[in-house]
Amino acid sequence: MARQPRVYVDGLPAHVTLRGVDRQDIFFADGDRTRFLTFLKEGSERHGLAIHAYVLMSNHVHMLATPSARSSLPKVIQYLGRRYVAYFNRRNERTGTLWEGRYRSGPVDTGMYLMACYRYIELNPVRAGIVSDPRAYHWSSFAANGLGRPDALLTAHPEYLALGSTEEQRCDAYRSLFEGAIEPEILEMIRACSHRGWPVGDDTFRAALEWETGAQAAPRRRGRKARKKEADPNYRLLLA
Repeated sequence: MARQPRVYVDGLPAHVTLRGVDRQDIFFADGDRTRFLTFLKEGSERHGLAIHAYVLMSNHVHMLATPSARSSLPKVIQYLGRRYVAYFNRRNERTGTLWEGRYRSGPVDTGMYLMACYRYIELNPVRAGIVSDPRAYHWSSFAANGLGRPDALLTAHPEYLALGSTEEQRCDAYRSLFEGAIEPEILEMIRACSHRGWPVGDDTFRAALEWETGAQAAPRRRGRKARKKEADPNYRLLLA
């Protein structure tokens, strides 16, 4: 069976998920996480990938990132494979792959879906029961996005910058987004999209992607076939 092509959208961020093979841990110590972030920063700077949010869990990673070109994200993942996997295998006297198949990624629509993805990523440790508040988890971008702590890995997305005219205002507005739970239907949609690599957005957004690329952008529904809709001309859609 042919692999489903990934859809890259120039100018839109992507929700990226990287998991350990057979759900095995990909981090055994804080030093592993530090190395991973170092290699991620090197790779993203080299290949033009802007990282907006991230969380490092024991056996998987979530990122929100905007690629500057079709090759940006694949090359960063390849870079992590060469540098981090080699480091991890040496340190733990193992061989072979560390990742579970292909990484998952899908473009994220702007507005409520973008900010929901920020929250989904940084609330991962809370949903997992590791901490009760995202600020208590060291290995995520919440400290930077919500508390203003410097993080050289991150590039602020324009919609994050629009939260306020100063860093203090942006952090206050960002933390206020975490005062309520993510709407259940949006939470389930992001979770499903993360596992399958679907785009995150409403039906119009997904229909636009399918119309422009011919790639399936959502699970097929029973009944009448959805009408094709025009894509936003501000976005250039790229298949990898």
